[in-house]
Amino acid sequence: MNTNILISNLTNPVLLFFILGVLATIVKSDLEIPASSAKFISLYLLFSIGFRGGQELVHSGINETIIITLVLALLFSIIVPVYVFYLLRWKLNVSDAGAVASAYGSVSAVTFISAASFLEMNNTPYGGHMVAAMAMMEAPAIVVGMILIRKYEKSQEKTSSFKTVLHDAFTNGSVWMILGSLFIGLIADTKQAEGIKPFTSDIFKGFLAIFLLEMGMVAAKRFKAFIQYGWFVTVISIIIPLFNGFMAVWISSFWHIETGNRFMLAILAASASYIAVPAAMRLAAPKADPGLYIPMALGLTFPFNISIGMPLYWLLIEWIPTV
Repeated sequence: MNTNILISNLTNPVLLFFILGVLATIVKSDLEIPASSAKFISLYLLFSIGFRGGQELVHSGINETIIITLVLALLFSIIVPVYVFYLLRWKLNVSDAGAVASAYGSVSAVTFISAASFLEMNNTPYGGHMVAAMAMMEAPAIVVGMILIRKYEKSQEKTSSFKTVLHDAFTNGSVWMILGSLFIGLIADTKQAEGIKPFTSDIFKGFLAIFLLEMGMVAAKRFKAFIQYGWFVTVISIIIPLFNGFMAVWISSFWHIETGNRFMLAILAASASYIAVPAAMRLAAPKADPGLYIPMALGLTFPFNISIGMPLYWLLIEWIPTV
C-alpha cells in the first residue's frame, strides 16, 4: 500500500518537472524561465490557491466540529512557524529561518492528495471542509513568517516598529494576493465563479509544472547552501513533521473529530509547503535561499511523510482515541 502511494506521487508530472529542472542545471542546459514569467506564475498560483480556498469554505457548511477543526488548523499555521523560526535561528539567518518557518507552518497540497489516497485505500471518509482547512493554513503561515523576518531585519537596523512590521507583512504583494483572493472566493457568487473556473482550476497544474521546473533549476544551482548546513537541516526536516503530526493527533483527541479528519489534520500539520510559500518568498523574501527551504520541504519532508509519516500518524490515531 505505502509503495503504491510512494510510486504514484513520485511519478506525478508536476514533481517530475521539478526533477527535470534539477537535471537541466546538472547538465548545464541553457533552459531558462524569464524572470517576468516566473513572477507572473508565482502570483497566479497564489491567486488560484486563495480563490479556491474561499470557495471551499463557502461550500463546506458550518457546525461545531467543523469550526473546531478549522480553528485547530488555523492555530497550527500560526504557532508552528513561530517555534520553528526560533529553533532555526540557532543556525540560520533571519530570511532563511523565516522562509523555512513559513514552509513548515504552511501545507503541501500534494501531500494532502496522497493522504486522501491513503484514506481511500483504508475505506475511511473525510470531510470536504478539510480542503478549506488546507487553504486556510497557507496565508497565516506566510504572514507570520513575514512578520518575523521584517521584525528581526528591522531590529538589526534599529528601526523596529511592530505597526510597520505588521503593515509590511500584510501589504506585501504575495500575502495581499492570497488573502485578497481568499476573501473574493468567500463572497463571490458561485455561478459567476464557474465562469473563471478554467483559469482558477483547469490550468493550475500546468502552471504548477512550469513553476516547479523553474524551482528545480533554482534549487539545484543553490544546492551548496543546503549541504553546508549538514546534519542540522536534515534532522530538522524529519523532526518537525514528526512533532507536528503527533501534536495534531494528540490535541484533536480532546474533541469528537472523526478518524479521517484527524488524520488529515495531522497530515496538514506535518506537511511543508513547496508551492505557495516558495511562490510567496520569491517575491517577499528574495534574500531567503530557495536552495535551502525547497530541498527541505520537497526533498526530505515530503518523501518522509508519504512513506513513513502516514502509516505512523494512522497508528498514533489508533493508539490515542478521542476522549
